[in-house]
Amino acid sequence: MLKFFLLPALLVAGLAAQTMPPERERQLARDIYKELVEIKSGYTTGATTPVAEAVAARLKAAGFPASDIFVGGAIPAKANLVVRYRGTGRGKPILLLAHTDVVEAKREDWSMDPFQFVERDGYFYGRGTGDDKAQASVWIATLIRFKREGFQPDRDLIVALTADEEGGGPYNGVQWLIKNKRELIDAEYCLNEGGWGEMSGGRRISNDIQVSEKYVVNFRLEVRNKGGHSSMPVADNAIYRLAGALDRLGKFAFPLKTNEVTRGYFQAMAKIETGPLKSDLARVAAGSEEAMERVAAATAAWNATLRTTCVATQLEGGHARNALPQLAAANVNCRVLPEDSVEYVTGVLKKVLADDQVSLTVSGEVSQGPPSPLREDVFKAAGRLTDTLWPGVPAVPIMVMGATDGLYLRAAGIPTYGVQGFFFDRDDIRFHGRDERMSVQSFYEGQTFLYELVKALAH
Repeated sequence: MLKFFLLPALLVAGLAAQTMPPERERQLARDIYKELVEIKSGYTTGATTPVAEAVAARLKAAGFPASDIFVGGAIPAKANLVVRYRGTGRGKPILLLAHTDVVEAKREDWSMDPFQFVERDGYFYGRGTGDDKAQASVWIATLIRFKREGFQPDRDLIVALTADEEGGGPYNGVQWLIKNKRELIDAEYCLNEGGWGEMSGGRRISNDIQVSEKYVVNFRLEVRNKGGHSSMPVADNAIYRLAGALDRLGKFAFPLKTNEVTRGYFQAMAKIETGPLKSDLARVAAGSEEAMERVAAATAAWNATLRTTCVATQLEGGHARNALPQLAAANVNCRVLPEDSVEYVTGVLKKVLADDQVSLTVSGEVSQGPPSPLREDVFKAAGRLTDTLWPGVPAVPIMVMGATDGLYLRAAGIPTYGVQGFFFDRDDIRFHGRDERMSVQSFYEGQTFLYELVKALAH
């Protein structure tokens, strides 16, 4: 049985009066943040090694011995950084994770240079300001602050800044570290991205803590036939066959359901929401299919929380303007509930496509992991800190619809919790999009939250 976790009364009183870090600590975190955002680390056109090297230089200047800093990865351009802050060893380490690669950003798509760190109108702008260089910056600033303060935790604290979370594949930093350098990151549990604070209309609603996530399966759909001259069309056209199958897929929806994590989420939302769906949210947690239908129709996010989803994302077909197509193909990207198997999804899709001329194959590797246990120490600490910094705001367990590197860690036996304390407007989250940004106030308040959370859990 885990002990009931309480923050010291003195700490609670101090935090209630001050949500912002001291000026010196704010400036340190901002400087690191700016440096990381302005390094072009797009997962296809950039490199993470300059980020790892820049952070290593800062850590060494702050007094961390070179023996506690590792820089390396699958290839020279895709380096990870791992640094260990030594504790007494009375407890197993905590891993603090963030990724340093970012989704590509084109200058012509943005209203500013995406790789310039800009502070304007109360926001920090730049690619990676939300996903995930804010957390990377705060982890490093927190370790340096601990060093200056002489903080001695009961366990080692390990920060890992990793490559290719966005791109995945053979250069993914977490997978590479698990396979090649497990001893560097082995921990009792991990704190990562994947959870954030939700706001609506300027009001903080909840501080979401990710304990599970959907997993990704990409399917390739293909229709092949002999083709021919376009002046002599035939009924069996590969493009039309594929289009018909995709049309059927577009009209289909997987069954609605909840699991342990999403039931907890909707129970919490029922206590927070004040609109017409309040009672339906409680019914969803109780298993009402009618309520699930109404809630799923209300927002895309709730729909994706309640079911496996599959959507066409890429198309290809034909080889000449004046020839009947010999190939028509599509990629269908599925975000699958943890309890749904690949075999189940494959079987359902075959029935929906309803055409034996449309071949269906899994494209690439599939990775999935179990949910993390609802650790009492993590949730008590996060809950008390959340309520202290933002009175009345609860910490809520969630399953995220996207994917994080927590998937690989959970599969490797390291429970992972997505927790940040950075608040975003639920209707204006710009991860991966144009003019990505982070509220200045949210960044600094998140810095306080993560600093105090790690300090509390490290004892």
